[in-house]
Amino acid sequence: MPTATPTPLRVFLSYSWDSPEHKQRVLELAQRLRADGVDARMDRFTTFPEEGWPRWMENEIEHAAFVVVVATPKYAERFAGHAPAGMGLGATWEGAIVTQDLYESGVRNRKFLPVIFSDADGANIPKPLRSFMRYRVDSEEGYLALYRQITGQPEIVPVALGAMRDLPSGTGVGALPPLAPVQIHDHAAARSNLPRLPYGFFGREEELQTIASALEPQARTWGALIDGPGGMGKTALAIRAAEQTPPGQFQRIIFLSAKSSELTPDGQRALSNFVTPAYREMLTELAREIDVWDEAKTKDEKERPALLQRALQNERALLIFDNLESLPADDRDRLFDFLSRLPRACKAIVTSRRRSDVDARVLRLDKLGRGAALQFIAELARDRKPLRLATEGERAALYENTGGNPLLIRWIAGQLGRGQCRTVATALDLLRNAPADNDPLEFIFGDLADTFTESETQVLAALCHFTLPVEVRFIAELSGLQAVAAQTASENLTDRALVISDSEARRFVLMPLVAAFLRRARPEAVRAAGDRLTGRAYALAVEDGYAKHDHFPVLEAAWPTVAAALPLFLQGSNDPLQTVCYALGTFLDFSGHWDERLSLSLQAEGRAVAAKDFDNAGWRAYDAGWIHYLRGQSEEVLACAERASAYWREAKAGARERAYALRLRGTGYQLAKDYPAAITAYDEAVELWRSLSRESEDVAMGLNDRADVEYLAGDLAGAERDHREALRIAKALGDSEGVAAFTGNLAQLALNRKDWAAAEALASEALALAEKLGRKDLVAEECANLAQALAHQNRKPEALPYAQRSVDLYTQLRSRSSDGARRILDECQS
Repeated sequence: MPTATPTPLRVFLSYSWDSPEHKQRVLELAQRLRADGVDARMDRFTTFPEEGWPRWMENEIEHAAFVVVVATPKYAERFAGHAPAGMGLGATWEGAIVTQDLYESGVRNRKFLPVIFSDADGANIPKPLRSFMRYRVDSEEGYLALYRQITGQPEIVPVALGAMRDLPSGTGVGALPPLAPVQIHDHAAARSNLPRLPYGFFGREEELQTIASALEPQARTWGALIDGPGGMGKTALAIRAAEQTPPGQFQRIIFLSAKSSELTPDGQRALSNFVTPAYREMLTELAREIDVWDEAKTKDEKERPALLQRALQNERALLIFDNLESLPADDRDRLFDFLSRLPRACKAIVTSRRRSDVDARVLRLDKLGRGAALQFIAELARDRKPLRLATEGERAALYENTGGNPLLIRWIAGQLGRGQCRTVATALDLLRNAPADNDPLEFIFGDLADTFTESETQVLAALCHFTLPVEVRFIAELSGLQAVAAQTASENLTDRALVISDSEARRFVLMPLVAAFLRRARPEAVRAAGDRLTGRAYALAVEDGYAKHDHFPVLEAAWPTVAAALPLFLQGSNDPLQTVCYALGTFLDFSGHWDERLSLSLQAEGRAVAAKDFDNAGWRAYDAGWIHYLRGQSEEVLACAERASAYWREAKAGARERAYALRLRGTGYQLAKDYPAAITAYDEAVELWRSLSRESEDVAMGLNDRADVEYLAGDLAGAERDHREALRIAKALGDSEGVAAFTGNLAQLALNRKDWAAAEALASEALALAEKLGRKDLVAEECANLAQALAHQNRKPEALPYAQRSVDLYTQLRSRSSDGARRILDECQS
């Protein structure tokens, strides 16, 4: 299991804005804390918070591990309620800090850390905070003391500190000894218009390192292009990367966005403020940010790019262009051409849902890692009680069903508690069936739908039916395309972050939730691909299934197609579904696809009952019970036997079906170790089968079942008698499956008698027959028998590969016999 990414420690820096000099130094302090790995947030904003300033302040204080109170001029007045006109902070500040947080049960709360830059700042500390420790951070020692207090890392601070002093309440500034002024940074802080991230930033460490490398002055590129599907956090990554640039690398950080709408819990919301919807507007805003607009507006529009390039020669600027997929294609090309001519001291970060061939480091942003996503969900849960009450399993389901998409996770969190949407499960149902006016999938993928070529649409429609990566040959088969065309379309869709490919671009699978979107956006294409899929799978099942063991490799090779078609059969008519169940039953059993057979049988049973097809309902219940028997689940076996018997009574079935219901009941009793009841059930079944034919495969099977129980009950003579009679009938009928199984059972009897040579001969014969049949459970059983026989003849090196193969096969089959096989393997290894 991957290790969860640690959440950066979050602190909130509170100060007053009246002094430009102090504001600059607070910014320097925040940047240094960020560079040292602390999530330092400042008491400022670039756009007015939607929840209102007081609520935003309370939220920041509540969620911060520490509140760094910087004693800037007039801070005490602000604290006391004399804030600048219109801010209305006094009551909020006093209520949030003094009443709720400064004292807990009479003990001073160490969450609040007063900070000064010089002795003169001491008078600016609000009275309730004056009895607290305060940190003088114009010295390196003082900064390290503050950092130690925040991070709890005493090893980074010199023992002889002398930089932190307690001041009793009411004492003056003179109580602080003078310290030689030392600048926090030896660079000028960058001017920045970066927006505030509304939530904590989690994960993406590798991507941040890649961007940092692309932004280094010596990098042979203008910067980084972050592409990927909507909602993956491209904008947040760009902002975080800009925040973490080393102090002094850039004088300016300029953020420009072409984003015209955003997704809220209520649906899409159009954006108008701070939006640059075209190349021309972006250059205009860039000219304003670097203070050359007065000159630029006098120039012809064609001359402005060159003017900006010359102006940037004197800058160390980081330019961030966000959501470029919103721009017309020509505008994107012009912007990338502009970026390719940036002066070497300037760099850029671009985000887009569409990949472009550019002179930049291109990052594909896929889903958020599980650990980081769960941390993100935990932060969202702080303000959302229904999400806070969600179990670990529900939070994991939220991650899996949203494909690790942060935007979808936020949307789901926003639905909880609204109307009837009280649980994660109901919110996920809403996501899959969202109304047109609040459809997050349309927001994420809708702008791409009109750009698909016919070939891309066919490939997407084919991939809608696969849940695992699939080879191009299967995509071509279902899409009706030539293999080369299917390969090209799949790679193009991969470049647009709709499809995921393996490292060699041989297998492809849709991004999570793309299929749900396509079923709504392109239903005809998806339906046509589904019809081709079921037609192909039906033909394979009928032509290569049933008891045609030599055809099973064909089915195994085509299994991705067959497996993808099963859900469609379950949604379709009952008759084709039941035919597929009969055709695939032996193949699924022999090849070890037990999960698939159990799921198919149970669902097909329900479909048959709904259609009042009780005869087939009985057989599907029997099939499910047999898989439960193979896995040693006695209660489930007996329940299936009761259902099968009831269905066949309703269908007025004959002796053969009644005998099979008895046989299934006997296997349940056998697992429960009620051997007398099991023998009685088997005897009744054999009598019914003999009433139809004295010698048949059914009669041989019933005798073998009885022998198995006699062996378990210790009646070895009776077991050998019935096994040999069953083997005789199987050989007479040419039943190769029965011959293999019954020969193996005789090998087990020889092992029990410690007749190792006879056991070896019988197990070898049975193994060869099982290999020819391709039946994995029999192969596993005979490998175990042969390993035991060889080991007891002091031939453990020969026995070891058989023991290992037995363990591998039983583990794959999730068989109850796997523990016994491991014991044999341990014996061979010893």
